[in-house]
Amino acid sequence: MRVISGSARHIPLVTVEGMETRPTTDRIKETLFNMLQNQIPGCHFLDLFAGSGAIGIEALSRGASHCDFVEKNPKAVSCIRENLKKTRLTNGQVFPGDVFKFLHSREGKGPYDIIFMDPPYGHLLEKQVLEGLKDSSLAGEHTLVIFEASLDTEFFSYIGECGFSVIKIKTYKTNQHVFLQRTGRE
Repeated sequence: MRVISGSARHIPLVTVEGMETRPTTDRIKETLFNMLQNQIPGCHFLDLFAGSGAIGIEALSRGASHCDFVEKNPKAVSCIRENLKKTRLTNGQVFPGDVFKFLHSREGKGPYDIIFMDPPYGHLLEKQVLEGLKDSSLAGEHTLVIFEASLDTEFFSYIGECGFSVIKIKTYKTNQHVFLQRTGRE
C-alpha cells in the first residue's frame, strides 16, 4: 500500500498486521480520489475508523488543508502516526479513541468538507454515525459524507431518516462507496 498521488506520491505506508483492519486497495483508493479530485484541494477532511490512515493521508497528499484521523485501535493509531511522519504531512491530527465520543466532543465546531468512514462491516456503525451527524455542526449543508460498506449492506431503509440522501454509489468487486449529502440541501 502506498500514497497514489500528490506531494507524498509513491511513499509506502505501513498497515496493521493481521485481520483487524481492511486496508483499502490502491486501485479502489485511486478510483475514489479520481472522483473527488476537484473537492480535495483546500478541504477539511475527517477520516473516521481510520485504520492505517491511508485515506486521510491520500487527501492530505492531494492538497487537503487539514485531516483529523479517528481510530480506537492502538496499533492502528501507531500506524497513522508513523505514516504521517514518513510522508512528512504535518497538517493531520490523530484522535485516538471512540468515533462517537470524538463526534460528541467536537460538536459546535465548524463543518468538515468531506467526512469519510470505513467502519467494521455488519455492525451498522455507519447508521449510528449518520444519526450523530443528523443535526451536528460537523456536517454542514455542503459536506460530502462517504462510507465504505460491504456489497450486501442495506442502507436505504435508514439514510433518509438520518437526514441524508444518496447522491452516488460506486460499486467494486468486493465493496462499495456510498456518497451522501444532507437532505434538501445542494
